[in-house]
Amino acid sequence: MASNRIKRISEEVKKVVSVMLINGIKDPRITSMISVTDVEVTNDLRYAFVYISILGGNKEESLEGLNSARGYIRREVGKEIKLRYVPEIIFKIDDSIERGMHMDELIKNLNK
Repeated sequence: MASNRIKRISEEVKKVVSVMLINGIKDPRITSMISVTDVEVTNDLRYAFVYISILGGNKEESLEGLNSARGYIRREVGKEIKLRYVPEIIFKIDDSIERGMHMDELIKNLNK
């Protein structure tokens, strides 16, 4: 079970990365329809798994753009959050929103 400190750091990383996706990253491969759904920081604070949801656009291309900006994102997280060691950012695609929309559509079709 994660400690309160790990949870707070995860939330702070989520806030910083979310703001950066809106304002800070100028890569044309990254679409504006990317949102951060969750962040999990390991107990040793070495890695931060950032789960992103990509609606529309090319998922692989957007993920490639995020991975190329990983160093910049890590540096900005380090500026915003004062930690001895800034976790390495690892992006993972979270398709739970799309699965939820699909399930909602199936339920609507059943009710008809």
